[in-house]
Formats: sequence, structure tokens, C-alpha cells
Amino acid sequence: MTRSSILIAAAALVLANAAAGQTKYPAVLEGQAVLPALTLVPPPADAPADLAISGRYAGPLGKRVDTPESVPGISALSDKAAPRPTGISLPFKGQPIQGFSGIKNLRDGTFLTLSDNGFGSKANSPDAMLMFHVVKPDWKSGGVERVATGFLHDPDRKVPFRVVNENTPKRYLTGSDFDLESVQPIGDALWFGEEFGPYLVKTDKTGKVLAVFDTLVDGKVVRSPDNPNLALPNAPGPVAFEVRRSKGFEGMAASPDGKFLYPLLEGPLVTASGEPENRDGKRYLRILEFDVDKGAWTGKSWKYALEAPNNAIGDFNLIDATSGLIIERDDTEGDPALACKPEAIKADCFNVPAKFKRIYKVDFSQADADGFVKKVGYIDLMDIDDPQKLARQGGKDGKLTFPFFTIENVDLVDADHIIVGNDNNLPFSSGRALGKSDDNELILLKVTDLLKAK
Repeated sequence: MTRSSILIAAAALVLANAAAGQTKYPAVLEGQAVLPALTLVPPPADAPADLAISGRYAGPLGKRVDTPESVPGISALSDKAAPRPTGISLPFKGQPIQGFSGIKNLRDGTFLTLSDNGFGSKANSPDAMLMFHVVKPDWKSGGVERVATGFLHDPDRKVPFRVVNENTPKRYLTGSDFDLESVQPIGDALWFGEEFGPYLVKTDKTGKVLAVFDTLVDGKVVRSPDNPNLALPNAPGPVAFEVRRSKGFEGMAASPDGKFLYPLLEGPLVTASGEPENRDGKRYLRILEFDVDKGAWTGKSWKYALEAPNNAIGDFNLIDATSGLIIERDDTEGDPALACKPEAIKADCFNVPAKFKRIYKVDFSQADADGFVKKVGYIDLMDIDDPQKLARQGGKDGKLTFPFFTIENVDLVDADHIIVGNDNNLPFSSGRALGKSDDNELILLKVTDLLKAK
């Protein structure tokens, strides 16, 4: 092959990769702040007494355990992974500030974030309070200050089903009522994207529920198997639902003017045939549009194509009127350098180490005729440059990896930087170090080229 032929072929490959959204852009670490895994807060003084302890039902088989710190946390997030102790035990004395699952820049050096539903499921989280927080990372010291915490509650009985704390004055909500995964502040309200319904939940700034909205896709209500209104048949047989468990709203962006919300499902909808929604065998997720002032779905939607069938998304925020950032990741955790040898499933190595952990820039204005948003390019969270050696944990040879099972926080900081954070699944995730429960990490990344890409 001649030199000119080689150049032409190379150029064609670059163009093809760019068209497919496979252009990789650099990410440079400019700060890392850590909130220790075992960070707890007491429940409010008017909360039911049993909420002083959390995680009673999160041990093996969901059996109730009342003795604090008596059940070791075990990491085994994949069927192919050997169980590994994480060094932290359940139940907890207090409510854990853990599992950051959604973040929003408040433009004053602080960030609004929220704790995940509790301990991973509706069944095991009736004593996990639903909380949101204002946090302030200090990139110089490496610490994270909790500025404020709010607790969701429903004294006006706006939730349209029975909640765990039904017959209490404040009716504090728990991880058996909702699974909150994303948050957007608009005016005097907070909006939460949720997975059990899936629902949109509107509260005031204190966390008092104002409204709960069913999810409509193509004019029809869609539900997950955890939806409290899902009717089971009288005799054994198939149950129809459209959203797989834990695949409801994971990310949720807001338009810059606050007029619209754009919740994004974590997994594909299930069609009438039982197959996940796909185009030409490639699975996709729905991005829906909700009119905030009208309190109603507009009927508009877009599609986000996954790079692999079992991938999921972690968070979604817009960076301008037509483009945004989406975390796409696989279900793996751990440093590949500490991977087990093939076929050697052991507890002293990572059986299924982290592989696919990316943040894509997407463009709605360049969506195709079928509504698929354009993937402009991505950064690889397993290949972060750290030339200044700023990493406080996880850095090596001028690089930082972010090898967590769930990475569920991304937002714009300024024209050059984004913030990214993990969900540490306390006390079940151990992706940073073997035998140690993951902390809540926030990293500041310079990604100028990605943000400017078209």
C-alpha cells in the first residue's frame, strides 16, 4: 500500500470513528476530594425511633438483624465475582451519607446531591431515609464538607400509595417507598427522578412532597415490577411490565431555563414481545420530556444508543440548550492491574475488573430521523491523566482510574471542567481497593476538548 493510500485509509477511519461517536478526548485530573465511606448522620428528632438504626434488613436473605455492626459487608456485585469482605458491617447507628446518585452544580462552590435508595432494593431498605445534601468539596485539602441535609417527607399525603411510615405525623420516606436517582432544583422546588415507579417526585426545598407523577411513554403509563400499583395475576403466570427492575429513571437533565426536565431511563423498555427496545440489534434508552409549568409529559422523546447490550447509564446533565453529558458504564469494578487470572475466581483479586466507564457528550440538535441523539465523543474514566500527581487515592504513574461499579454523578463546573462522582453502594462495593469499602469520591476533570467538540 502506498503512503497516500495509508493516509487516505487512516483519514477514513478517523471520520468513521467520529461519525460513530467513538472519538476519545483527554481528561486531566485537577482535584480529588473524598468523603469517608462510613459517614453517618442522625435522623431528625421527630423521626420514628426505629430510624436511629439503618440496614437491619440488608444482610443475607434479608433477615432482620438488630445488633449494630454485627453483619459484615460483602462485595459480590457480579455473579462471576467471589464474595469479598469490605471492612464495614451492618446495621448502622444512624443514617449513612452514601451512594451519591445524581449531582447538580449550585454555582457557589457547593453541589446538590442525594443518597441512593438505601441498600439496593425495595425489600431491604425500609429503615433507610431518603436524603439529599449540599456538599462542598475542597480540592486543596481533599475533604468534602456536608453543608446541609434534607429528608423527604409526606405530611400532606401526596404520595398515592401506602408508605412505610404511613401513620406518623411527618411521614418520612424511605428506600422502600422510592428509589431516588437524580435531582434538579428549579425555582422553589426540587425534582427527583425515581426507579420504582418509575416516577417524577416534586418536593419543596425542605423535601416535603408536593406531587408524584406516573411515567408516560407514547401516551401510556409504563411501570417496573416494583411499582406499588402493579397488579399480580390470581394464578401463576406472566406479569406484564415495561421497565426492568432497577432500570427506571437514573439520570435527569433540566433545560437551562428550567422549563423542561429530561429524565433518562437506565435500561431499555421491554416491548410486547419481551425483547428490549433496539435498532438493528443495538439496544437504546428513552430520554423523555416533561413540562415543568404544566406538570405534564409533552409526548416528545429521544433515544440514546448503548455501546454494549448490558451497559447502563449513570447520570445525565445538560451543558447548554442542545447538548449534555451522559455516563455510560458496565457492571464491573476493580483495578484491572489486580485482576484474577482467567478462571481463577478468588477473593484476593478482582474477578471482573472495570472495563467500560465513559462519559459521552451527546447532541440533541444532531439527532437522526429516528430520534437518536448524536454521540459526539467521550472521555475514558479508566484513563485519566494526572500529570501533577493530584490523586489522593487510585493514582499511579501519572494516571488515575475510576474503577467503580456504579458512577452516577456528572455535571458541568465551568467552560473547561466537569465534576464526577461514584455511588459507593455502602457497604457492598469495593472497587478502589481489595477488602475496603469504597469511599464517596468526587473528582474535578479538565475536559476542554470534549466540551468544545461538535
